[in-house]
Amino acid sequence: MERSIFASAANVSERLEQPPALAISTVIFALRPSESSGRPTLWLPLVRRIREPFKGLWALPGGPLMQSQSLQDAAATNLADTTGLAPNYLEQLYAFGGLHRSPSQRVISIVYWAMVQPTEAALAQESDNVRWFRADGLAELAFDHNQIVDYALWRLRNKMTYGSIAYHLLGETFTLAQVREVYEAVLNRTVDPANFRRQLKQTAHIEATDEFLQGGKHRPPRLYRYTGEPNAENSGSPPSIS
Repeated sequence: MERSIFASAANVSERLEQPPALAISTVIFALRPSESSGRPTLWLPLVRRIREPFKGLWALPGGPLMQSQSLQDAAATNLADTTGLAPNYLEQLYAFGGLHRSPSQRVISIVYWAMVQPTEAALAQESDNVRWFRADGLAELAFDHNQIVDYALWRLRNKMTYGSIAYHLLGETFTLAQVREVYEAVLNRTVDPANFRRQLKQTAHIEATDEFLQGGKHRPPRLYRYTGEPNAENSGSPPSIS
């Protein structure tokens, strides 16, 4: 009995002396129609865990970091393996290394985030263990993934006020109303249409095309494109949404 206790204590001591494991996780945001209103809302895919710890709970796509992989390649590979997605916007978000993130070992996660266009999101693989969820009001996730999603949402909402990130959630061309829908979906509140449209048309790097969106009941709206740098931190003066 005493030998068993001593062996257990030794195992705990050995685990404490081992270096932390490194993992990659990814938050993937996309606009998808609301199930109730049909309006665009912010969604993300989650993966159901099939083993302990947290077996049965949903989690962000991810996995261990392999010796042969760069951080960016590991994030891209995990995305492709779990959802089939290969987004153009994939950026390192933050590192999460709380002491008690995992009950079995110390794990430090390098978290990436991705933005995908609606047409890309529609092609994402779904199954019993891979499913899209509304980004707001998530149930309990595995590890500290609720905290990670909350942080990603906070960063996204802040970047909407000074960068070009909103356009990564749209197609190559878009209407001004579709840009407004991105802001409303991310901020989870309505934006005055007339004021937003006026300010958006005065924003740098928004260029009108000769094309119009077809298929509606009314006069087709003009399509625009974003002409700035794809990952620019400052896209001019984004519309005021305060």
